[in-house]
Amino acid sequence: MRTNRIRTTALAATALVAALSLTACGGNEGTKSAGPAPAATTESTAPQTPQTSETSETTAPPAGTTSTPDQGTHSGTETATQASSAARTTCTTANTTVTVTKVTRPINHLLLTLKNTGSGLCDAYYAPHLGFDGAQSVFPILQDSKPQAVVTLAPGEEAYAGIGLSGEPGQGKLYKSKNLSVFFAKKNGSTYDTPAKLKLPAETYWDDNGFVTYWQSDRANALMY
Repeated sequence: MRTNRIRTTALAATALVAALSLTACGGNEGTKSAGPAPAATTESTAPQTPQTSETSETTAPPAGTTSTPDQGTHSGTETATQASSAARTTCTTANTTVTVTKVTRPINHLLLTLKNTGSGLCDAYYAPHLGFDGAQSVFPILQDSKPQAVVTLAPGEEAYAGIGLSGEPGQGKLYKSKNLSVFFAKKNGSTYDTPAKLKLPAETYWDDNGFVTYWQSDRANALMY
């Protein structure tokens, strides 16, 4: 059963529930909510490390040899590895847009799409922290979906997170929501207080056995659970 694979990421419940209640009346689908990043709630998760290095050390090649740059690996596309790391930052409402759409497969799933609208690299840490209107806690995060590296987006690139709206049929009470708040995580695992506020597709129902995946660089990976 899917519920055995889910562990709810620990947050400071009082602060985040209060933030969810303030953002219950969400904005338009596909739009972002920009604003400063005030003091964040905290969680006990160890920091994720981007796969691309922010600093590098260069060693001159021996005489008569040719130096070839180490391309390494990356969770995004080659565009991200070629962008300047000087402007690297965390993906937030200030430098991205977020949209939510209903998918036909798998059933009872939504797809979050995060697009970097800034001028430099941004790291999409952990999973989005979701607050459905009327919910009393943060939506469960599917730990089995954790990627090998943080998803790093170059300008114009996208990341994805899948939302499983419910568990096994008949195992939980269904709730109907019209709005969704998406909180971004920092590198240390805490979250920004200012979420992106989205309008959900019509007739969206969820239960406490649902989940959201970590940010993925590939749409198919986000919807495979």
